[in-house]
Amino acid sequence: MLGAIEAGGTKFVCAVGNEDGTLVERIQLDTLTPENTIPHVIEFFKNHKIEALGVGSFGPVDIDKNSVTYGNITSTPKPGWKDYPFLQTLKDALQVPMEFNTDVNAAALGEVMLGAAQDVDSCLYITVGTGIGAGAVVQGELLQGLSHPEMGHILVRRHADDAYEGFCPYHGDCLEGMAAGPAIEKRWGKKGVELQDKQEVWELESYYLAQALMQFILTVSPKKIIMGGGVMKQKQLFPLIQKKVQELLNGYVAVPQILENIDQYIVPPGLGDDAGITGALMLAKRALEK
Repeated sequence: MLGAIEAGGTKFVCAVGNEDGTLVERIQLDTLTPENTIPHVIEFFKNHKIEALGVGSFGPVDIDKNSVTYGNITSTPKPGWKDYPFLQTLKDALQVPMEFNTDVNAAALGEVMLGAAQDVDSCLYITVGTGIGAGAVVQGELLQGLSHPEMGHILVRRHADDAYEGFCPYHGDCLEGMAAGPAIEKRWGKKGVELQDKQEVWELESYYLAQALMQFILTVSPKKIIMGGGVMKQKQLFPLIQKKVQELLNGYVAVPQILENIDQYIVPPGLGDDAGITGALMLAKRALEK
């Protein structure tokens, strides 16, 4: 029995399952302070006698295994979680092998192993919701370097008709500041789910997201791009983004996946809303194998 945690800024999903990705049981907890949330997490896994645990966490987090703060949540604005020793707290309590990464890197791993990217060894997973984050698997390995990718904070060109200033507290009008769920609500005065029939909303949203995908294609060169999160449940976004990516690249990346089959290249998650928790289960599998 393996354990998995998808730790989000709003909710924690804790699950147990097996090595083939089958989820046997799960619970969902509100992300309050560590003192309020973590004891319930530990209790759940103690009751299931897991052999290994995989954790995909909201960030920023320290994923450098050589760092003294490996497994810590670092510069988050979420009250109580800044510099919190997340992984070490779990290790002290559960005493099993663990693998730790970002929630979006975990989702990317889940999609490569069991989801929409099973046919490739390289993919990008992007979540567009309350924030924007991205994880990547390159040649079967999770992408990390100095830190983990923070692709939601790249700068994008502002649309000429868009006066919204952006809401990111660090960068203002970065991708997240202009295109995450709160930006849609603040710009248009309603949540995205209430704007489904407003074509101008999704034209503008795709304008920003397509710019980001162009940059990721030119830098990371993923073999598939998977887009999840609450905003991407607006299915009309996919054809708009696909078309704009083709227009922006303008034939420069001359491969069939972009020129001819872009609807099979930029896709929704094969695992749906379970991409993150399934990926965390695959992190647990890796921890057990190591």
